[in-house]
Amino acid sequence: MAASFTPLQPTLGIAHGDLKLVCGYSAMEIHFMKLPTNSSCADVASRGSLELDTEKMKKNKGKVNTTTEKEFVFRFRAGRNVCVLKVPLQFPVQENVSDLHGRLMLLHKIPCFVENELKSTLSTFIESETIQDYDRGAELALQRLTTGEVDINQLTNTWAKAYSETTLEHARPEEPCWDEDFADVYHELIHSPASDTLLNLEHNYFVSVSELISERDMELNKLQERQAAEMDKVMQELGKTMTDQDVNAVASQHFDAQQVLENKWANELKQVTHIQKQEYQEWVIKLHQDMQNPNNSTINEEIKVQPSQLTVESEPGARLYEEQRQLEESFTIHLGAQLKTMHNLRLVRADVLDFCKHRRHGSSGTKLRRLQTALSLYSSSLCGLVLLVDNRVNSYSGIKRDFATVSKECTDFHFPRLEEQLEVVQQVVLYAWAQRSSKHKVQPEVPRNGTNTEDKIKNLERNPSNILPGEFYISRHSNLSEVHIVFHLCVDDNVRSGNITARDPAIMGLRNILKVCCTHDITTITIPLLLVHDMSEEMTIPWCLKRAELVFKCVKGFMMEMASWDGGISRTVQFLVPQVNTS
Repeated sequence: MAASFTPLQPTLGIAHGDLKLVCGYSAMEIHFMKLPTNSSCADVASRGSLELDTEKMKKNKGKVNTTTEKEFVFRFRAGRNVCVLKVPLQFPVQENVSDLHGRLMLLHKIPCFVENELKSTLSTFIESETIQDYDRGAELALQRLTTGEVDINQLTNTWAKAYSETTLEHARPEEPCWDEDFADVYHELIHSPASDTLLNLEHNYFVSVSELISERDMELNKLQERQAAEMDKVMQELGKTMTDQDVNAVASQHFDAQQVLENKWANELKQVTHIQKQEYQEWVIKLHQDMQNPNNSTINEEIKVQPSQLTVESEPGARLYEEQRQLEESFTIHLGAQLKTMHNLRLVRADVLDFCKHRRHGSSGTKLRRLQTALSLYSSSLCGLVLLVDNRVNSYSGIKRDFATVSKECTDFHFPRLEEQLEVVQQVVLYAWAQRSSKHKVQPEVPRNGTNTEDKIKNLERNPSNILPGEFYISRHSNLSEVHIVFHLCVDDNVRSGNITARDPAIMGLRNILKVCCTHDITTITIPLLLVHDMSEEMTIPWCLKRAELVFKCVKGFMMEMASWDGGISRTVQFLVPQVNTS
């Protein structure tokens, strides 16, 4: 139909900066068209066909080669006029039909009385055209299959692989894990009549290792005494028949001899604990298998209680720890704003390693403590201990060496040795340092008010194998007296001063430790109240009161915060006060 064209009046569109044209015709049709933003009105007037720009209506998925364009036409009557909406759509349509329908209604001011009709027509058009595209694609695939363009064997293998990977019934079963199987077996046996047998066997292994360690210490002491006597003779002859080079040579020989002897005993101890662990695990598995057979007549002999060596008298040279009288006081508190949670607090005066040591020549509660620790080993009631260490991840000096010595006195039948766990931690520390360094190079931090940029630069320039104050690493143990988890919290010399605040790295480290306790079922945690393991002269009574008040207030706030982490579970927090050396 011929029509006289009236001047175009471009106006700004409603959404996405599109331009809308209101075109008037003297005839009975109205067309909506696409107007590029870089075109003038004269350029548009010279075009014969008008389109709507839908490139902004769809999400570009990067599949340009597989899309086809089809025109959607919608006619409706408005009075005596017949209006036509033409929209080119890209198939497959990636945009939601409701969103596309709403945008068409807004951009072109479609009358509201045709809104439902437009939506149903648009949905039917998209559905029918999509099905037709799928049918054409299927026909082309079958045609390629019949002509031999596609390998049938390769196609069937691809289908079988995809089906087996996406359906549960064809998924490969998880491979059995020895550690998990042994944990399940042990947990079942320790809660059975065989528990007494297990504990006695573990204690006998502990006694044999302790005897081996006693022999090692005795031989090392003899070597050191002999070397000290030799060095005294050399020092007496210094300047007469001996020179400084001769003294250095003798000292070097003594050091080499001591290293050889220590390595010899370390290898022997490692071999013994390895054999004990292997024998113990095999015996536990065999005992569990025998208990599953009700007709087995030898089961009673296997679980027969073996004589314990808890009552053996002390021998000369035995490695005994002096047990001082432990002072403690217990409290019950309720914390929370609305929903209050009950917690148990204990104030204990003891050495931090007393929670780790086993007693060879027994005290009254030795067997009970070992039983309690074994019963809760694979449970949701674990026990943790905070050990204050320096920034080096090793066990060569200080409290770390003492703890490593205690952990070696009894074979760990469930977890790797402490040295192996520290090696894994060291690798994680190096990886974390590399990640921090790369992040700092890519995105250097902008200095803020109150921050010390020099400290951050020093942290990046530090030894990559060391950790920062406030950071901690975790070791797992089944061979300690009352502890399953040890948090090795890094602190510096600042904790011995009296001016630390609630934002000190050591305090924030305690907060993170309590958060780990909430997320990993650790219901009992032992914390050094004064953030030190030994007392010194500068730690006066006012200093101790100030430090204890700070730790109490901070831990109280952290425990109230724990309610949002675990839903309010009752826990036991032990505050440890170091023993004063009266000597």
